Amino acid sequence: MKENYSKTCTLPKDLVPLLKQRGLTISNEQKAISYLTNIGYFRLSAYFYPLLKEPKTEHLYKNGATFDKAMDMYRFDRKLRMLIFNEIEKIEVAIRSAMNNLISDELKDVFWATNPQYFRSPAIFAKTLSLIQTETAKNKEDFIAHFQSKYSNPYPPVWMITEIIPLGVLINLCNNLANKSLLKKVAHQFGLPLPVFSSWTVLLVNLRNICGHHARLWNREIPFTSHKLNNPKFAWINSDNTDMKRVYFRICIIKYLLFTVSPNNRFTQKLKTLLSEYPTVDIRAMGFPADWENEPLWKINLTDNKGQK
Repeated sequence: MKENYSKTCTLPKDLVPLLKQRGLTISNEQKAISYLTNIGYFRLSAYFYPLLKEPKTEHLYKNGATFDKAMDMYRFDRKLRMLIFNEIEKIEVAIRSAMNNLISDELKDVFWATNPQYFRSPAIFAKTLSLIQTETAKNKEDFIAHFQSKYSNPYPPVWMITEIIPLGVLINLCNNLANKSLLKKVAHQFGLPLPVFSSWTVLLVNLRNICGHHARLWNREIPFTSHKLNNPKFAWINSDNTDMKRVYFRICIIKYLLFTVSPNNRFTQKLKTLLSEYPTVDIRAMGFPADWENEPLWKINLTDNKGQK
């Protein structure tokens, strides 16, 4: 039988002595109160959690556990999300462009995204079309306003639609195409078979949402998994020894896709710099294998172009 929630709000000034009583070392109490006030205990508690003794339900901290260590994990996670979000942006823009260009060219129809004849499931199409209608109606972009004022078509062309709808909606739209060869062309542009491309795009949408909502990422177990990539076009990892539910696998996906999107990228260097900046963070909790730097994916160096970001 479920019980009523009975916990009350505890203010930051009262949390500090409680955390100290439980064994957490706090060297600067005023600074700790400031962090708890401006970030919030609930958000920070995810970074206190790895510092707890077993059983963690007793809420007692390990020897050597400090508020500063928790804050280091928080800062690392924040910078990791920023790094990943920046790289996903490049990939997302490239996927949108590929879906627009390749499918539009094949169908010779710039309104294919809103034409039911191209789609397998009428129910899925109707739901997606409704989302397109909602996004078009509320969008304030000048190009949408210009189109609606000048043309009588009920919907804008696909290159406008792909700019305003969420990536997840676009992927659902394309996955519903009756002619799978169209989406295969998109997948092949990124060096992937279609089943892998479809599963990776789902993982990227989920990862983007985690980063966009500032949620804990670094040691998170994420339930979505992927089709196995056999015979990769580019250097890849030993996925048999990789936990697909951990962030390391998603970082590898980003690196692989960047071979197409931004071949002279500096992602490897940025990642290594971040890891070296926070040496106390346990990267095993992220799914990194002990010899990850020796995986073929990370040994390829195409970063001689100093102007590439």
